[in-house]
Amino acid sequence: MPLKFQQWDLGQRHGGELVEVQLKGSAANVRLMDSANLQKFRRGQQHRYYGGLVRRSPWRVKIPHSGHWYVTVDLGGLKGRVSASVSVLPGALPQAKNLPLSSAPSLIHQVDDAFSDDEVYDVFISHASEDKEEVVRPLANALREAGLRVWYDEFELHIGDSLRRKIDQGLAKSRFGIVVISPAFIRKGWTNYELDGIITRAVIGDQILLPIWHHISKKEVIEFSPSLADKLARNTATDTVEDIASEISQMILGA
Repeated sequence: MPLKFQQWDLGQRHGGELVEVQLKGSAANVRLMDSANLQKFRRGQQHRYYGGLVRRSPWRVKIPHSGHWYVTVDLGGLKGRVSASVSVLPGALPQAKNLPLSSAPSLIHQVDDAFSDDEVYDVFISHASEDKEEVVRPLANALREAGLRVWYDEFELHIGDSLRRKIDQGLAKSRFGIVVISPAFIRKGWTNYELDGIITRAVIGDQILLPIWHHISKKEVIEFSPSLADKLARNTATDTVEDIASEISQMILGA
C-alpha cells in the first residue's frame, strides 16, 4: 500500500534560508528534499533528505543549497493524526552586497564615440514611477550635487514599456546604470529572465547594472529571480541614499 503523505512545493529557494514546519497532533516524519529525491521517495526507493522524526513544533531546517525544494510530512510507522503547515522564513537580503562597487568593474561602460559630449551621461536610473519621490529623485539630486550628469526622467518604466529597449538606450549613452527594484517595479510584469539577462551579460557573465533593492524582502527577490539575490547590489533598508550616491560618485570620478 503506497505511503500517504502531505507535500509542499517550496519552489526555487536560496541556500541558507530557513524552512519552518508547524505540526498539530501526533509526531510525524518530516523530510526536506530536492526534486530528484522526491521522485525516489514517491516510488518507495532509497532517497536522501534532511529531517526525520519530529516530535516538537515548530521544527526548522536550513536549505543546504539553492534549488527547487519540497517538504513532505507522513505518519509512516506512527499512530495518530497530524496536520501541518510549512513556511519559508523571510530575511534581509544577504549583505554580500556590501562588497565595494569596484569589485564589479564592468559596471563602468565605455560610451560610443558617435555621441557628442552633450548626449553623454554619467548615470542613468531605471525605475518604476512609484519610487520617484522616495528614492529616485533624492538619489539623482545627490549624484548631481557630486558633479555627475544624471538621466532618469526618460527612464520611468510603465506597464507595456520595453524594459530591454529602454535600458539598452540608457547604457548606450551613460557610463553607469542603476535599476531600482521594488514591489512596484516587479508588478510591471517583466520576467525574471528578462531582468536577469539585462543586469548580467549572458555570454561573459559581467554585471552591467547596479540593482538597488527598495522596500523588498529577500523572499520576494528570490521568488522573482533567485539569481538576482546573488548580484552585487545596494539596499535602501541598510544603505542611505546619500551613501549610495557617494559610493557611485567615487567609482565614476575615479575611473
